[in-house]
Amino acid sequence: MFAPDEIRHMLISAARQRMALTYSQVLGALGHRFTRPLMRQLCKVLDAIDEGAQAAGEPGLAVLVVRQSDGLPGQGWFVARSALYDDLPMDWEGAEARRYIEARQAEAFDYWGAP
Repeated sequence: MFAPDEIRHMLISAARQRMALTYSQVLGALGHRFTRPLMRQLCKVLDAIDEGAQAAGEPGLAVLVVRQSDGLPGQGWFVARSALYDDLPMDWEGAEARRYIEARQAEAFDYWGAP
């Protein structure tokens, strides 16, 4: 349903602008309203994008897709990455999670930023 390349390009563009996008913004840019089933489908694509990024030696991009309420990825982001990263915080919310996410976002911003 979702084109991974389209989403990847959207996230690279966001990284170059040093900004995060909400789940609703990504779905809206793809022509959809936010629904839980569509968000779950989007998250599967985001997981695949990050798996490809890791294989290519690139930082993850899915960390740029966040909840509008607190600016953090959802719990599923943390769960899905437990096999990819060995330094995940114990909590998926709060100050420790925010610091961790900001550091991962900075990696994407720096990697994809203009030279």
